[in-house]
Amino acid sequence: MWWLLRRRRLRIPCSSLLPRRAFINARVKWVRDRGHDLAVSKEKHLRSFHALKNMLFSHRHNALPLSLIAEKRDELNLPFRALRFIRNHPSAFTETSNAVIRPTQQLRLIHNEELQAYSDCRQDSAQRLARLLMLTRRRRLPLTLIDRIAFDLGIPFDYVTTLLSYYPDYFDIVSGCNATGAGDLHLELVRWNEDLATSALERDAMSRFRVYRKGLPLEFPIQLPRGFDLEKRVREWMDSFQNLPYVSPYEDGTVLEWNNQVSEKWVVGVLHELLHLLVSKKTEKENLIRIGEHVGLPEGFKKAFSRYPGIFYISNKIRTQTVVLRECFKRDRLLVKNSVMAMRYRYISLMHKPAADQIAKNEVDEEEEEDNEIDRLKNEGF
Repeated sequence: MWWLLRRRRLRIPCSSLLPRRAFINARVKWVRDRGHDLAVSKEKHLRSFHALKNMLFSHRHNALPLSLIAEKRDELNLPFRALRFIRNHPSAFTETSNAVIRPTQQLRLIHNEELQAYSDCRQDSAQRLARLLMLTRRRRLPLTLIDRIAFDLGIPFDYVTTLLSYYPDYFDIVSGCNATGAGDLHLELVRWNEDLATSALERDAMSRFRVYRKGLPLEFPIQLPRGFDLEKRVREWMDSFQNLPYVSPYEDGTVLEWNNQVSEKWVVGVLHELLHLLVSKKTEKENLIRIGEHVGLPEGFKKAFSRYPGIFYISNKIRTQTVVLRECFKRDRLLVKNSVMAMRYRYISLMHKPAADQIAKNEVDEEEEEDNEIDRLKNEGF
């Protein structure tokens, strides 16, 4: 059955005809992009918020004692004490007199709509997860790694029961061995799906050109921030890089010689496709490094993030390094978002919304201030 999982054979020119230049010895400086930084920073604490929300709704009565949430602080990755985090989001969480935390009606509404969104895009989620496994050498990834990137991938936190169980012809959970020899669990692709083995760059080319044959040159979309200027020799190198044959990330690029540019273009293509598979079109740099180990990327591949600043942007916001796929954003705005991302923006709005009683108090204060101003003007003869 091994043939069901094999990658397609490469269809590229003979390696002896390919250029063998490595990336030129020129410094490509990092330039801050405020728009992309904002795209990262506005989701600050969203994962922690989502984790706490999921924990509440996973409980039978949708309520948990504050003491239990405090004990789970590390698991939830709360940025500070549980009580402070909860009180920072009064429109989402309520605290009873006996220190029990419950979701507000607003949070319940968005959560229910999110569940519907997950249900509506279940097929799309399964295909993106299958494509992720198709990029790896063994067609499998540890469940611990899937858990780590599930949020960025846009699959529900309980994906084992709410997603995998619907696609037994796609996925299987198998045992494996880690470095210590102890068994762990992996998510494995059941069989190769040729219909899914087309990258986002190839699909775009097929939609724009009537005729496209695999192995032809494909250019990566390049977006440089205003004021960013590459050295002349770097621009010339980038032009030659763009004109090289494009090897699909679903091909077995590990057979390429690592001292030529086509292999480097394959690496960039793999990273480009990985980010395209994520609904957020961005993720922590560490996540890509961990996935790269399973894909078979060469040592030092992470240098590609800084070598190609027109394709990738590295943000240093929220105390981590986040890799952003530039082409998918216009400043801080995600150009194409599915229903799952749309729901997350609603969560962000709720996180920054004051409680209903605070809104009412503000309205009363504004009315009193207006009445006082009118009285003052009358006293002054206006």
